[in-house]
Amino acid sequence: MKQRFLAASSLLVCITCSVETRAQQTPAFHIGIKAGTNFTKTDAGSSDLKGKYGLGYQAGIMTRVDFGRMYVQGEALFNKRKTSYDFKDGNAAKLQWNSIDIPIVAGYKFINAKDFNVRLFAGGVYSYTFKDNLSNSQALREGFKKFDKSNIGITGGVGMDYKNFTMDLRYETGLSSISKEFKSKPHSISLGIGYFLF
Repeated sequence: MKQRFLAASSLLVCITCSVETRAQQTPAFHIGIKAGTNFTKTDAGSSDLKGKYGLGYQAGIMTRVDFGRMYVQGEALFNKRKTSYDFKDGNAAKLQWNSIDIPIVAGYKFINAKDFNVRLFAGGVYSYTFKDNLSNSQALREGFKKFDKSNIGITGGVGMDYKNFTMDLRYETGLSSISKEFKSKPHSISLGIGYFLF
C-alpha cells in the first residue's frame, strides 16, 4: 500500500512538472503600439557632397512572440525621414521622405526578471518610400527623379522592458540605394517607446 502511494505520488509530481515545463515553453503572443524619433542620413555618393543627419519621427504597431529568453518581434511603422547635404561651394540641399517600414527581428533577453528585462536583437527591414521631397538643388533633383521606392536593410540594437512598457535603441542601414544615380544608402538611428496592450 505504501509503495503504491509513493508510486502514485511520484507519478503525480512528474505530471505536474511536465505540465509546468510545457506551460513555460508555450509561446506568449503580444501586440502593442510604438512611437519615437529617428536620425537619418544617406551616403552622399559624391566627393562634392557631405550627408548630414536629420531628425524625423515614427509611429506604428508591433507584435512579439516570446519563447522564454528568446523572442521574435515584427513591426509596421510609418516613418518621416529627413536628411541634408552640404556642398563644397557652400550650398545646401534638404531631402525628406515618408516610408512604411516592416522590421522583423530576433532577440535574446540577457536579463530576464519577472517585470523587467534587457534585450539584444537583430534582423532585417523592408522599407517602402513615398512622398519624397528634395529642395534647393537642381543637380540632386535630377538624380532623385528615379527615387527607388523599395529598400532592404538590416537593423540591430538594445532594448528594455518594464511590465508592459518597452524601449528600443536601434541602428539601421540600407543594403540597397534610395537613388541608384547617387548610390545613396540610408543610415538611421532610432529611439522607440512602446506599450504592449496584452
